[in-house]
Amino acid sequence: VQLQASGGGLVQPGGSLRLSCVASGRTFSGITLAWFRQAPGKERDFVSAISGTGTNKFYARSVKGRFTISRDDAKNTVYLQMSSLKYKDTAVYYCAGDRSGPYDKRTSYHVWGQGTQVTVSS
Repeated sequence: VQLQASGGGLVQPGGSLRLSCVASGRTFSGITLAWFRQAPGKERDFVSAISGTGTNKFYARSVKGRFTISRDDAKNTVYLQMSSLKYKDTAVYYCAGDRSGPYDKRTSYHVWGQGTQVTVSS
């Protein structure tokens, strides 16, 4: 089971990016998928999660209204559309799956992607 994140890059404040995370080795249909991020010298923090059916979506307060999570189970892919990006959004973004605890806790997830760097800079 592997997760492969992509889509990061350099973007100006106020800009947008879409991150993708593709699962291989097994299907993730029906399970919660999430995004976390880690800035230099800081903890890995919850960003967003989506339920197995895609019905329920959860966001950290800092990104609510600016980020949108979605999934395409036919493609085994979860997306994170990021808009109105701010300097403080700069971090390595990780996708995660195979949850066995609260959706917003790093320790709940047992499978992680390799991370993709997002840098917000003018």
